Amino acid sequence: MPVDPTPEQVSRLVQEDTGGPVVMLNLLSYKPDGGRESYEAYGAKALPFLQEAGAEILFAGEAASPLIGEESANWDSVILVRYPSVQAFLDMVTSEDYQAITHLRTEGLDRAELHPLSAA
Repeated sequence: MPVDPTPEQVSRLVQEDTGGPVVMLNLLSYKPDGGRESYEAYGAKALPFLQEAGAEILFAGEAASPLIGEESANWDSVILVRYPSVQAFLDMVTSEDYQAITHLRTEGLDRAELHPLSAA
């Protein structure tokens, strides 16, 4: 399963942008043998980029077995990050300096889902 967005997925994000803040729900499953450590190294290096983008980590924690849903869809961690806008998120993830650290994220994840959430 891919862990990085395709150009089509980014285009859909832009098309569905409501214009306000966006919370990114990150569902993460780590690769065995060092995946968590690689992702944690990514997280430490990504923090200054989040701060510069005006983003805020609302929640980061371990995922439990689903109360409702597919048992096979278990995740290792869940992270909620609030960005001031979709554009702030895109500016961050497309910056050259940020791109230089994303290999740690890709190397650490077995699978991932990223769900943009906006206020109803």
